[in-house]
Amino acid sequence: MSSPFREFSNHLATIMPEIGSERLPLLLIRLLKSLVPFDNGVILHYRHDEKPLLVYNDAPPLKIKQQIDTFINGAFLIDPFYRAAVDDHASGLHHLSDLAPNGFEETEYYRSYFRYTEIKDEVGFIIHLSAEQFINISMSRLTLPQPFNPAQIGLLKDITEVVETLCKLQWLAEHSPQPLPENKLPSQLDSALKHFGTAYLTDRETQVVQLFLHGHSTKSIAERLGISPETVKLHRKNSYAKLDVSSQAELFHLFIDSLASLSDYSGGDPLVGYL
Repeated sequence: MSSPFREFSNHLATIMPEIGSERLPLLLIRLLKSLVPFDNGVILHYRHDEKPLLVYNDAPPLKIKQQIDTFINGAFLIDPFYRAAVDDHASGLHHLSDLAPNGFEETEYYRSYFRYTEIKDEVGFIIHLSAEQFINISMSRLTLPQPFNPAQIGLLKDITEVVETLCKLQWLAEHSPQPLPENKLPSQLDSALKHFGTAYLTDRETQVVQLFLHGHSTKSIAERLGISPETVKLHRKNSYAKLDVSSQAELFHLFIDSLASLSDYSGGDPLVGYL
């Protein structure tokens, strides 16, 4: 019976000649699955002023389209891995439970997008290729009932340098796929997220709405802003009335729809001109 190291070595030997080819993402996910079992492997390439590029997803084609459209059109902005990479310059391997705000499973982002993907647990690599681009390798458990355990997470952390080197060789090499046409979407959307609701809400109401959109619960927002949960609920109620929504679900979809309607965005609240 072969050892995990022998299997890892065999997979790595298969990968090395494929650096620069379209097969490398598939082989990289296979290498990771040889070490730790998971159902769904996804590789996303984030580049400054371009929308996220789906490099690889081993889900069935129909499910890929159902999952990725909402994500790429704006939901990625509040994904815990994206926010950790952009806001905190996080790198290496991370467990979703360490990145997601308290109460994440009670938020509309989780109910409207995350739960729809059927993900039960997730770990992921954040690999910065340069100051303006990074790779996110997501490893999710959909049918496997147990979360990733500390030994499995430790094993993946141990090979971070190997994964980082492979990613840099693949996506910074001269023979990488041709760059996409210029597209200002992510920086536009990030600005739109920061200004969402500012034309209609008070500063405190805007803070509360922003934190809800980022996946925080009422309790988490209260702790973060140093106010009571009842005050958070009051700000939420007033914000909903001003934005003509009646639930967190409607707020989330208003956010996504307003982003999807953007064209020639030059700053400010994306709701201006939309409502």
